[in-house]
Amino acid sequence: MKPIDLKFNAQLCIMRLSAIGDVCHAVAMVQAIQRVRPDIQITWVIGKIEFQLLQGLTNITFVIFDKKQGNQARKQLKKQLADTHFDALFMMQVALRANWVSRVINADIRIGFDKARSKELHSLFINHRISSRMHSHVLDGFMGFAQAIGVSSDVQWRMPLGDDDKLFAQRCTAKFDRVIVICPAASKSERCWSVDNYAAVVNHFASLGIGVLLCGSPARLDTLLGEKISALAGDNVTNLIGKTSLKQLLAVLQAASCVLAPDTGPAHMATTVGTKIVGLYAHSNPRRTGPYNDLSRVVSVYDQIIQEQTGKLWQQLAWGKRAKGDDLMGRIRVESVIEKIQTALE
Repeated sequence: MKPIDLKFNAQLCIMRLSAIGDVCHAVAMVQAIQRVRPDIQITWVIGKIEFQLLQGLTNITFVIFDKKQGNQARKQLKKQLADTHFDALFMMQVALRANWVSRVINADIRIGFDKARSKELHSLFINHRISSRMHSHVLDGFMGFAQAIGVSSDVQWRMPLGDDDKLFAQRCTAKFDRVIVICPAASKSERCWSVDNYAAVVNHFASLGIGVLLCGSPARLDTLLGEKISALAGDNVTNLIGKTSLKQLLAVLQAASCVLAPDTGPAHMATTVGTKIVGLYAHSNPRRTGPYNDLSRVVSVYDQIIQEQTGKLWQQLAWGKRAKGDDLMGRIRVESVIEKIQTALE
């Protein structure tokens, strides 16, 4: 597919509202464009929470969209962008609500996903597509948007962190030479590893003199897991779940020697600051959604489970096919996780 040639000083709008992990992937794409085409003026329509993480990124105009306000947020966006005409829009979200919201953005070229990824009437809201990819990571799919305008670049990040955030992280990690951060919660309870298993990992590494911190959002699932792990691990762990801003969390992840997490936003945050990640996967294929630079450190039982459930290898199934079940994460062995963490620490 021939790349679209955007004029000098072109106005580009990025439409990616959520979630934290996907927004982290999108940053790599945006910063690739900035390195190759610094003349392009970028406006990013983004969710309220996600903006808290990305605030401070250079040479980007952010427009906050608070989806909790419903149609009022759409009206506000229309008013904010009424006098702006974009040369191109990257429609990087296929959810119907996001597609509908995008109609208030004035753009000649509306670039969206290939047909295989065009769900929820996405095709009706775009007039150009990125190239299709076979078995690609989500981030590589996002990089297809940059390639659609002729930008090809390696994947790297420069995330904004203030001195106060770095000082917070230093205070949290000062007692130890090495620190492991565990972010135990995923978006759904069945995608979380068990409390007993997390506690076993905490106690093992604490016995070696390595600091262990729990981190996560103030959501009920996160806080409940943190409380239960802390009850089992006692003084061997410091529970910071719900006690950090997103910027502080990013700084703590950067200060860590290793991060342990299931398929969750903080794992991808850790990738952006170069920290090693041991990912836990059972329901989804880590080749698609795993920590981008640490796929070799993933502890995954997905391949076996999906073959058991479908009678087919993952290569024969629709890309992104999820395994189903409430107890799949229990098949991940503590010994396998400890071994991966030890390798990462070395």
